[in-house]
Amino acid sequence: MKTKRLNYGQAIHAALTHAMEKDPTVFVMGIGVDDHKAVFGTTRGFVERFGRARVFDTPISEGAMTGIAVGAALGGMRPVHVHIRADFLYLAMDQLLNIAAKWSSMSGGRASVPLVIRAVIGRSWGQGAQHSQSPQSMFMHVPGIKVAMPTTPADAQGLLLAAIEDPNPVVLLEHRLLYNLVGDVPATPVAVPFGRAVVRREGADLTIVAGSHMAVESLKAAEFLAKHGVSAEVVDPVTLVPLDRDAILRSLAKTGRLLVVDSSWTTCGASAEIAALAAEKGFDSLAAPVRRLGMQPVVCPVSKPLEKAFYPNAETIAAEAFSMLGRPFPDAPAPELVDDFKGPF
Repeated sequence: MKTKRLNYGQAIHAALTHAMEKDPTVFVMGIGVDDHKAVFGTTRGFVERFGRARVFDTPISEGAMTGIAVGAALGGMRPVHVHIRADFLYLAMDQLLNIAAKWSSMSGGRASVPLVIRAVIGRSWGQGAQHSQSPQSMFMHVPGIKVAMPTTPADAQGLLLAAIEDPNPVVLLEHRLLYNLVGDVPATPVAVPFGRAVVRREGADLTIVAGSHMAVESLKAAEFLAKHGVSAEVVDPVTLVPLDRDAILRSLAKTGRLLVVDSSWTTCGASAEIAALAAEKGFDSLAAPVRRLGMQPVVCPVSKPLEKAFYPNAETIAAEAFSMLGRPFPDAPAPELVDDFKGPF
């Protein structure tokens, strides 16, 4: 398969372009999709290419606009609704979890809601309590809706196409620190199936399960660990619903230790679900208790020093891994914390 190098945002742009050229029922709506920033470049040039009937800005009224998107999906369209901040999906929970996720079952399969929600998560330049959250666990809880957190440009491109083609609602959570990440993608965009985890790095001493930007930080941690004699395997779930349980359990059987790193709080979160999987299905493989890392149990801070303490990073992940193995953190420079996000969102 021929490939090309694109960054995360460019890969999403290519996938959307491909889908909209192929299917006239696909349209894009959301705050900022038609402005000069074009949601990190992912919708740049779309108004000129596809017209304002298929690419349009929306008011700051997430609940009402999501209701419109659900209605359009029920009417035979395939909306891609972009939320520049996932935090404001809270305003659309009734439409997404009480209507879109349940409509197929409630109609006996006669109706479907092929709706894609693209929502941006994670820290940026100190936006604080109401603009830096990652609500994946809330969507995981309710049957009928798929949830994915693409890490690489190939993930972002392939899962977006799969989501658009899916007859069910899908939430894609895109971390704002990933948009400049560069990687190989198919020259002609192709959908990739949900429910397939990716082993980002092979290892033998412990398994780190982490997705989205936490997978990037975990790979940095694994590189640092390797320099000090620890072999860490990094498993990226990629999709949380459906979750590739077998891949996680295979890795746990291989290493005997499990550290789960999430971009959100640990209480009742994705990390709790994965830890429960290990306890229920992989208990005989465990050589030590499962450990979890996530946001500290307070509201998201604004200042950079507090952000560093609030979110997991390569250094804290490596420190937890050494602790699990009963080893002190080595007397060596810790992995560098790189944050080149420029804003404004």
